[in-house]
Amino acid sequence: MTVVPDVTLNNGVSMPQLGFGVFQVPDKETTDAVTSALQAGYRSIDTAAIYGNEAGVGKAIADSDLSRDELFVTSKLWNGEQGYDSTLRAFDATLDKLGLDTLDLYLIHWPTPERDRYVDTWKAFGKLYADGRIRAIGVSNFQPAHLDRIITETGVVPAVNQIELHPQLQQAELREFHAKHGIATEAWSPLAQGGDLLGNESVLTLAEKHGRSAAQVILRWHLQLGNVVIPKSVTPSRIRENFAVFDFALDDSDLVTLSELDEGKRVGPNPDEFNVV
Repeated sequence: MTVVPDVTLNNGVSMPQLGFGVFQVPDKETTDAVTSALQAGYRSIDTAAIYGNEAGVGKAIADSDLSRDELFVTSKLWNGEQGYDSTLRAFDATLDKLGLDTLDLYLIHWPTPERDRYVDTWKAFGKLYADGRIRAIGVSNFQPAHLDRIITETGVVPAVNQIELHPQLQQAELREFHAKHGIATEAWSPLAQGGDLLGNESVLTLAEKHGRSAAQVILRWHLQLGNVVIPKSVTPSRIRENFAVFDFALDDSDLVTLSELDEGKRVGPNPDEFNVV
């Protein structure tokens, strides 16, 4: 079976560089999708409270023949649960739905800066980590100013920042901040949710050159940049295809070609403006 390389987080915990995401997968379909992913070789699963499918993820894990220490499970705290005490309650609910005793990685889903609760929330994350209930703590969709603030006010550097990242939104400034502070960069919507990226002429040319799909080329780009990446699919053949990215490599000219696709184009909300609860 293919061995997925690990990324060592800033607290020494190892995280698979390629994982499986379940964003927008209905709970009733999630168990089958995660089961297919585990059978394909994925060992890292990324969910969130707001996805409404933590129970489906938990069922797939329980039904598998894998031991808990073979898996890396991530979930995220939703915006409306931010705040110290509410975070602790929400974490208990997440563990209950997943049917797990501990979580490998827990993320603040969005900073929601207008509500100004993310520092207190981060302090609650620190308690959960200190209590041994989470192996690593991080954030999602945090900008440099948000990261600077929680580091300055708590002294605790996130292990991961999960952000929208793909060739059309390469986030160079944010990735530089991560590198400076030892924060792992994890990409959500790594394929820009399909859209015109997978039909881009430059991407298709590279796919033909390597005898791969456009999605495989883009996932390989992420891996060679050092990003953690979590593609999503509910189609078993596509799940397997997205995993088959470790037996080829892009050359320097390929990486330059993809770097030229950056246009600052988001498919998701701007974290400085997104305050939905």
